[in-house]
Amino acid sequence: MNKFKNIFSVIALLICMGCQDDDAVLTAIVSPSNLQIEAVIEDGQTGNVTITPQADNALNFHIFFTQNSDPIVATPGESQTFRFTQSGQYTVLITVVAFGTGGTSSSQTIELDLDVRLFIDQETLEMIGGDGSKRWIWDSGVGGHFGVGPTTNDFPEFFSASPNALNPCLYDDVLVFSYDANDMYGFELITGNNNETFINWTEVTGFFPSATPAEFVDECRDITDQIATNSSFVIFENDEGKRVMTVENSTLSYWSGVEEYEIIELSSDKLTVRGIQDVPADFGGGQLAWYHTFVPETSGDVTEPPFDTLVWSDEFNTDGAPSATNWSYDLGTGDNGWGNNESQSYTNDPGNVIVEGGLLKITAKAEGGGAFTSARIKSQDLFEFTYGKVEVSAKLPSGGGTWPAIWMLGADFETNIWPAAGEIDIMEHVGNQQNTVFSSLHFPGNSGGNAITQNTIISDVSSVFHKYSVEWSSTEIKFYVDDQLFHTFTNNSGLPFNKDFFLILNVAMGGNFGGTIDPAFTSSTMEIDYVRVYQ
Repeated sequence: MNKFKNIFSVIALLICMGCQDDDAVLTAIVSPSNLQIEAVIEDGQTGNVTITPQADNALNFHIFFTQNSDPIVATPGESQTFRFTQSGQYTVLITVVAFGTGGTSSSQTIELDLDVRLFIDQETLEMIGGDGSKRWIWDSGVGGHFGVGPTTNDFPEFFSASPNALNPCLYDDVLVFSYDANDMYGFELITGNNNETFINWTEVTGFFPSATPAEFVDECRDITDQIATNSSFVIFENDEGKRVMTVENSTLSYWSGVEEYEIIELSSDKLTVRGIQDVPADFGGGQLAWYHTFVPETSGDVTEPPFDTLVWSDEFNTDGAPSATNWSYDLGTGDNGWGNNESQSYTNDPGNVIVEGGLLKITAKAEGGGAFTSARIKSQDLFEFTYGKVEVSAKLPSGGGTWPAIWMLGADFETNIWPAAGEIDIMEHVGNQQNTVFSSLHFPGNSGGNAITQNTIISDVSSVFHKYSVEWSSTEIKFYVDDQLFHTFTNNSGLPFNKDFFLILNVAMGGNFGGTIDPAFTSSTMEIDYVRVYQ
């Protein structure tokens, strides 16, 4: 119960004026009176207290939420809120001073009984907020980073996401937790392209009343007009003794209507939460438990966009064999047709690989009797790099069974066996799907036929040079054709895309992806005008 106590009454100030002319007019000095204080303690044991003072003849008020603090100024009718951050049940004294004309004043002190359940301590703050501000992203490279299940158990029984399986707009989001010496705890949701984040289909009608049933799907939407992207957070211990987090009028990236998150795991390297959604009655009612796992965004002295300094290139201006300074060869048929049941044998013969007329030419040829030759060159041990932008201008071969590729492989692949080393396919094309260009990423859990892949249609890949490029940073890998973005992948410290890779150029024949080779195939060439790397 709140206890209000009048500590002292109005102080009257007597002012003696000197001799004045008989016709001088003195402004009346009126002391504030009838001082009243409305105090509201916020529900949820958050420690928030709102004070609204009123008094007759008051010009302004000074509110002292703690006895040793500086006052917070309020005008008549204005409310001021303060958060008490000490956990537990205790009593606080709040003093309000009303000021009138001529320096007159009156004051009153009230006594409030608080029950605050904030759980924030220095260890928790440092884990979630670092040295004062810390950025978190989805642990998208690990299975189970996102899931949903019934409230009757503690795991996502209904759905558990595979690595990088969800919409990129979810993985674009960054969660920023901050704090300062004044016990202010800030939360910021930084959304990606077009301010969009992922929203649960049952919440669409709440935010977008005009939505039709066809729009009742999980999708990317701009909901920044409906939620706060800059707000505050509170961590407290609930009645069951569990650590719980709330973010004021916001969300931890995925909007499912959850307003309170149980912290399942919190360390300096991992944050896992569980939130309970009340499903709208129109969609069946009941409750669902949502699971989210985040990891810190990579920080430190790393190369990040914009990548505008040319650090390596081959313009192919010298006729003859490819530059031995830049390229070496893979030769033969490899293991199991280079791991893909490919049909060609790679050579360093000029008939398969040569520089002439300012172009690198890699030619796949039918040699008779079902045999094929081609070439595969690589920058392994000659040029390897971490992060940057790669641009390749190329005209692609055609014909059923052709499989040209411009790609990168983790430089530690000999000891960190594929797919653990990671693979970034900047461009792949197969003649059996003419004019469809693919980009892919291979890593544990997502390799071979399960790679993370996107494609785009380019109408003339075999008759016109196009620029194929990738922009690779610690947070994202973006793929472009002619500077048009068509594939974005969220990188994080748990994936193998944060170390040296090298470049590979080749034309394969057949295999698991290249497919059936046209019996009438004789030869076809991939021509490359340049390869450039920027950091």
